[in-house]
Amino acid sequence: MATNSDLKVLLSSLREKPLAEMQREVDRYISQFKEGYFSPLALLARLSEEVGELAREVNHSYGEKPKKASEADNSIELELGDILFILLCFANSLGIDLTKAHDDVMHKFTTRDADRWTRIEKDPDA
Repeated sequence: MATNSDLKVLLSSLREKPLAEMQREVDRYISQFKEGYFSPLALLARLSEEVGELAREVNHSYGEKPKKASEADNSIELELGDILFILLCFANSLGIDLTKAHDDVMHKFTTRDADRWTRIEKDPDA
């Protein structure tokens, strides 16, 4: 699992790196270890665990459940970074190009759901 330092580098790279480069970076990191990628089932379990940790942080920040003084000081940003790391691992382990997957999903939403939502009207004078 990535350290907090690794996750900070990953999070800061979101503004600068294409998704394909993030996949390559994660692959280089994982390739250092004999164990390699976890199995798809283990990665799904890790993803579920990380989503639970994100839910806990969101609940502490925006919900009715305050954090205990003894609880670790995590952040929504770090939990999203953990989820991104696991998603990149998951895709890499299955040979999935996340850029293509994103493009396919955006095409689906822009065609299937083209008229589903109320669009914000643009100011004609702008």
